[in-house]
Amino acid sequence: MRTTRVLRVNPHEPEREAIAEAAEVIRAGGLVAFPTETVYGLGADALNERAVRRIFEVKGRPPDNPIIVHVADKDSIYLLAAEVPPAAEELISRFWPGPLTLVLKRTELVPPITCGGLETVAVRMPAHRVALDLIRESGVPIAAPSANLSGSPSPTTAEHVLRDLGGRIEMVLDGGPTEIGVESTVIDLTVDPPELLRPGGVPVEEIEGVLGRVSVTEAARGLGSFSGRPRSPGMKYRHYAPRCRVVLVEGDPVSVRRKVAELVAELTSQGKRVGVLALDGAEYPGAEVIDLGPRSDLRRVARSLFTSIRELDERGVDVIVAEGVEERGLGLAIMNRLRKASGGETIRA
Repeated sequence: MRTTRVLRVNPHEPEREAIAEAAEVIRAGGLVAFPTETVYGLGADALNERAVRRIFEVKGRPPDNPIIVHVADKDSIYLLAAEVPPAAEELISRFWPGPLTLVLKRTELVPPITCGGLETVAVRMPAHRVALDLIRESGVPIAAPSANLSGSPSPTTAEHVLRDLGGRIEMVLDGGPTEIGVESTVIDLTVDPPELLRPGGVPVEEIEGVLGRVSVTEAARGLGSFSGRPRSPGMKYRHYAPRCRVVLVEGDPVSVRRKVAELVAELTSQGKRVGVLALDGAEYPGAEVIDLGPRSDLRRVARSLFTSIRELDERGVDVIVAEGVEERGLGLAIMNRLRKASGGETIRA
């Protein structure tokens, strides 16, 4: 087991010495976890095949699950993508830096391992000073999936990273909690109409405001099973799941609350310890309840989602029952994460 160094950094004015040390690790082929505006990423030199292979090994990540490449300036996409259509340039102009990933045809510069063996590359420019400074100082694009064990809830603090990957990676840059709390939106621009592969920090409605129609598949909503070759992280495998069982309850708020209360009563009568991810301050006697926030503030709900799942898991509950939200705005990303975490165990109230 290796020693994982933790360097605290100011998220708004990162200390140059810390960034320089982390960049040296990246250039040497090592792994550095760092904050972005979405979740913490596990970074390696995206052009170094051996370094990227270590990401897969450390996370236990399936080899066909592509990794998003992070860049520090908009022009870098022309080095990584063989074709940059006008639609991509429009989205870059509107949303970069920010939580939007574009899937485009890759150049030979990008090793196949970084792209999960695909002929496409997923690229984004994060809106976080630590991430941008690290990429610039490293002098290379950085491949970075979420900095957690594959399948577990994504990390939104350095503490989450250390619980999963402490002793496995060289360094963690601790820039405090992340702002958005769910990963980036992924749009495939190699197909017509463009296809939403993963909902995330940029709502699909905003993308449609730029592009017009965007195809939203059942897989993007987290419904059904996906058996093909994934073109984006989060498509094929179970993700965001704690050790315990998760049950998602969907429907109108009144019916959801009633059903959750029934489930809590039923499960506790069986001797189960139950946790609830509640909304709007709902109370469920007999359960460990965490209020994610009001349905009217989905940004707050998204920001607290993964932290709350991890907290209930650490409290030792046997089952987490989660209240669903409407699939609008960030609600689509929240429901995608909850459906994936539940492994398809959902109840329609």
